[in-house]
Amino acid sequence: MADQITDSTFDSVVLNSDLPVLLDFWAPWCGPCRALGPVVDELAKEFEGKVRVVKMNVDENPATPAKFGIRAIPTLILFNKGEVVEQHTGAVAKPVLQEMLTKAAQ
Repeated sequence: MADQITDSTFDSVVLNSDLPVLLDFWAPWCGPCRALGPVVDELAKEFEGKVRVVKMNVDENPATPAKFGIRAIPTLILFNKGEVVEQHTGAVAKPVLQEMLTKAAQ
């Protein structure tokens, strides 16, 4: 399962990670977020040790979404060495995310 992170843990978990990090910005009231949640958890298991997969509740953590201009959820951002590599908004198909993470894991 993907770990939950907060505004206060963002830098240490995402920006300072040795692995690429996929961050899922979500909220519990968001239907597409709830639909995508199990896919994100599956990807966390599938890419364990290669890509870190984490989630951030935008309602409880407003600073980080504001910093990255998140206007719609779900939004998934792939970070590598603290830099944004790729970003998708909306309910993205699992194969699209798998391809993105496979590239990042190489």
